[in-house]
Amino acid sequence: MKRLLILTTALAGFTLQAQAAELTVMSWGGAYGGAQTEAHVKPWAGKSGFAAKMVDSDNPAQPVKAQVEAGNVTIDVASLEYADAIRLCDEGVLEKIDINALPAGADGTPAKDDFLPGAVTDCGVSTDIWANVYGYDTTKLTGTVPTTAADFYDLAKFPGKRGLRKGAKGNLEFALLADGVAPADVYKTLSTKEGVDRAFKKMDTIKKDVVWWEAGAQPPQLLADGEVVMATAYNGRLFNAAINEGKPFAIVWDGQVYENEMYVIPKGAPNKDKALEFIQFATSTEGLRAQAQHISYGPARKSSMMEKLMFKDGKTEMAPHLPTADANLKNSLLSDFQFWVDRDAELNERFNAWLAAN
Repeated sequence: MKRLLILTTALAGFTLQAQAAELTVMSWGGAYGGAQTEAHVKPWAGKSGFAAKMVDSDNPAQPVKAQVEAGNVTIDVASLEYADAIRLCDEGVLEKIDINALPAGADGTPAKDDFLPGAVTDCGVSTDIWANVYGYDTTKLTGTVPTTAADFYDLAKFPGKRGLRKGAKGNLEFALLADGVAPADVYKTLSTKEGVDRAFKKMDTIKKDVVWWEAGAQPPQLLADGEVVMATAYNGRLFNAAINEGKPFAIVWDGQVYENEMYVIPKGAPNKDKALEFIQFATSTEGLRAQAQHISYGPARKSSMMEKLMFKDGKTEMAPHLPTADANLKNSLLSDFQFWVDRDAELNERFNAWLAAN
C-alpha cells in the first residue's frame, strides 16, 4: 500500500509537471488571436522547443484576475487592454517586467529608446497599437456614405441599426467626438458630471437602434448579415474581413480611439521564466513586424517600421491600414489609460443602469 501511494504521488507529480511543460497564452480569439498564434506562439515554440498553445477569451483581464485571486493560475501570458494592464498591475495581480530585460531593436537601439512612448509599463509590454473605429458595407450604403464620427449618430441621413461594443469605455469618448468635442478636450469633458451626462445624452439619440456586441468577431458578422448598417469594431477585424475574406467593408477612421495592447504575465504563472522569454521574442523588432504582417495593428517599436510592411499576402501594403498612419490620425483620440483606471467601475455602473432603463 505504501509503495502504491508513493507511486501514485510520483505519477501525480509527473502529470502536473507534464501539464506545466506547455506555455499557455490567452488572447482575444478571431483574427487577432490568429495573428498572435502565427507570428508569436508557433514560431516561439519552434525556436525554443517548449510547447505553447493559444486560448481565447472575450476579455482576458477577467479570467486572469479570477485565477490569481483563486490561487489557481493556468495562464502564463495574457493580452490585455492598456488600462486593464495598469489596473491589474496596481492591484498586484501581474508580475513586474524590467524594460532592460527586453531585447534591443534590430538596429541596436536599446529597448527603452526603441519602444514608442508609454509602450512599456511596469507589468506590460505593448504588442501593437489598435483602434476602435467604425465600418459599413459598401454594397448596402451607396451614394452618400458616412465619413465622420457625427455620421455614425445621424439616423436621419443614414437610417438603420448601429452596432456598438457593450460597455462604457470607447463609447463615451466616441459619443463626445461625434457631438463635436475636440479630441484634446474629450477627457477633460468626461471628468465632469456634465460631460458624462452629455455623452449619455448623445448615446440616447441612437439607443433604440443599437445592437450591442461583446466579442470582436461580432461586428463584421453583424455587417455581413445586414443586421446593422454601421458598427464600431476593432480595426483589425474589419481589415481581416475585407482583405482575407473579401467582404465589401469600408473603415471610417474619423473619431478613432486608439491604444496599446499589452502582453502581461499573471502573478503565479506556472511557467514564469518561459513567459518572459516568450514576451522577449514576441515584442522584438522581428516579432512585432511579424504580427503586423498578419493584422492591421501598428507595431510599438520604431525599428519595426524601418522597412515597408507588407501583409502576409505579399500584395497589400499595411501602412494605410494602420491606426498610426498620418491620414488615419486626423480627429483621433489616444485612449487615456489613467482615466479608465480611475473611473472604469463608476462609469460602467452608470452605463449598465442607462442600458437597463427604458
